[in-house]
Amino acid sequence: MAMTMHVDIVSAEQEIYSGTVEEVYAPGEMGEIGIFPRHSQLVTRLRAGEVRVKPEGKSEMEHIFVSGGILEIQPHVVTILADTGMRADDLDEAKALEAKKHAEEALKDQRSDIDYAKAKAELIEAAAQLRMIEKIRKRRR
Repeated sequence: MAMTMHVDIVSAEQEIYSGTVEEVYAPGEMGEIGIFPRHSQLVTRLRAGEVRVKPEGKSEMEHIFVSGGILEIQPHVVTILADTGMRADDLDEAKALEAKKHAEEALKDQRSDIDYAKAKAELIEAAAQLRMIEKIRKRRR
C-alpha cells in the first residue's frame, strides 16, 4: 500500500478536486513542483498551467488547469487556492483560441484604452490552456 496525502484544489467559484492521492505535480512560479507524501512544508505561488494528481490506487493521472494561485504543502495535506481552475475535460479549445486572439489584438492596438497587464495575463492564461489541451491530445494517441 502506497503512502498517501490529501489534496484540495479550490477556486473562488468552486471546489475543483478533493481526495486522497499518491503524488501531485504543480506549475510553480519557478518551475514544476513534484509533491509526494511527507514533503517538507512549503508555500509558493503558481503560474498558469497543469496540475496533475494521481489518485490513490489508480494508475492514471487526473489533469486540472489552474490560471495561477497559491500552493501550500504540509506533510500529508496539499492545498491549492487557484485564481480559476477547471478539469482538463472541461477546457474549450475554441474559447481559448478566441481569448488568445482577443488578447493579442488588444496588445497590438496601442491607441485603445486597455489595461495592458490584464490583456497580457489573459494571453498567458489562454496560451497555457492551449498547451494543456495539446499535451492531453498527445497522451491520448
